[in-house]
Amino acid sequence: MTKGFSWAPESPNTVVHGDNLPILRSLPDASFQLIYIDPPFNTGRKQLRQNTKSVRSSTGTRIGYKGQTYETVRGLVTSYDDAFEDYWEFLEPRLEEAWRLLADTGTLYLHLDYREVHYAKVLLDALFGRECFLNEIIWAYDYGARTKSRWPSKHDTILVYVKDPRQYHFDSEEVDREPYMAPGLVTPEKVARGKLPTDVWWHTIVSPNGREKTGYPTQKPVGILRRIIAASSRPGDWVLDFFGGSGTTGAAALQLERRFLLIDQNPEAIATMQRRFAEDDVAFAESEIGH
Repeated sequence: MTKGFSWAPESPNTVVHGDNLPILRSLPDASFQLIYIDPPFNTGRKQLRQNTKSVRSSTGTRIGYKGQTYETVRGLVTSYDDAFEDYWEFLEPRLEEAWRLLADTGTLYLHLDYREVHYAKVLLDALFGRECFLNEIIWAYDYGARTKSRWPSKHDTILVYVKDPRQYHFDSEEVDREPYMAPGLVTPEKVARGKLPTDVWWHTIVSPNGREKTGYPTQKPVGILRRIIAASSRPGDWVLDFFGGSGTTGAAALQLERRFLLIDQNPEAIATMQRRFAEDDVAFAESEIGH
């Protein structure tokens, strides 16, 4: 990891370790076609995840396929604090920078849950203008614990705002398509092609046992980010995510031939991204801005 950080449109794909606000303030206006951010949800608790795996062992206590014995090996613990005394004092100046950094054809995707998304809508209406609101996307999933005292919460909300409603980029032809829920009501040609997604996305979370898993808390699926990036940017465009986390935005951008800048202050996030991009041409930098 190199000390010091500066960015230009000619820079390589880059991950920066540092406080995102002063880094954002150092970047030039209108530099990014797409900004996706998945900030902490202000749950008021510490987010914690530990990797585990099963290995064959003659002294293991678990019985598996064909009577083989296994033991569970615990791996790296990753965590971050998800509680703020004043959440909007933290997030508002970063959203102001996001507006400044978007290109005129650009789009912001802000990923939150039910705790703060309503306040975010009011703030972004004021910051961008209500005419710049494009969509409220509901990402629905069906996994995890279920309460019996209320309706279980099984969705996140992604607010979508454009910089200029007269010239924003959106390419529905590039978006992945979904199976029809009632294929018997449409032609075979339509069934074969699939339908465009609506503003409700049914998509599984990252499987705890899948290849995509990095072990980082709150990791989002590549499929969600691929859909966003494909729709609202073009090959070669710059994508910014200043809550980089596990690096899913960068992974999807690489698949779709976009360029990316990811920022995160958490050393565990940086370590996760270093492992994830170990075989890719990605620069890692330690920001000294604001130190």
